[in-house]
Amino acid sequence: MNTATESPAVAGSPAPPAHEHYSRLLEGMARAVAAKGYADTTIADIVREAAVSRRTFYEHFTTKAECLVSLYEAASKLALRAVAEAFDPAQPWHQQVEQAMTAYLDYLAQDPVLLRTLFVEILGLGMPGLAARRRVNAEIASFIQVAINSSSNGAQGPAAHLTSEMALTVVGGINELVLQAIEQDRVDDLRQLVSPATRLVRAVAAESLR
Repeated sequence: MNTATESPAVAGSPAPPAHEHYSRLLEGMARAVAAKGYADTTIADIVREAAVSRRTFYEHFTTKAECLVSLYEAASKLALRAVAEAFDPAQPWHQQVEQAMTAYLDYLAQDPVLLRTLFVEILGLGMPGLAARRRVNAEIASFIQVAINSSSNGAQGPAAHLTSEMALTVVGGINELVLQAIEQDRVDDLRQLVSPATRLVRAVAAESLR
């Protein structure tokens, strides 16, 4: 999972030095945490892995926590992109959910160490980590809400109407399933979560039609 360097904004074009250093620092953070865990990772570890100077680090971040939050947000945007690419608004929403859940969980399973960092370590940052997690969850929930509400159902009846609160509830439920898999060392089997995650989304969305 090349989280730091797959930003859609720079795909296919050479990045300016400042952005290149930023990307290398995120990648360095990912490698350092994979090797030592976030608590034992130092800024010296990050800049060594990124092959940049400590001065360069401070040109982009004030603390290692800020760097972790940036890594978390970058990886989350790529996960959302995977979900977006799996949705086809021309198809009935209930046929798209399983495909989207599969794409999301497959993306998360690519790098078990980074997955644990993003789902567990971010919670240890206190309020900054919680705020970042809420921003990301809200963004994913908003996408799910729009994707489901705008999908065509053709002759199969009216489209579902998922409220923002219910969309956020769905995201929270899926995150808890992933956290449980991490705690139980079942990261290699995230595909097993496709079925319960799909049923959750379908049930919540279908409830809105009543």
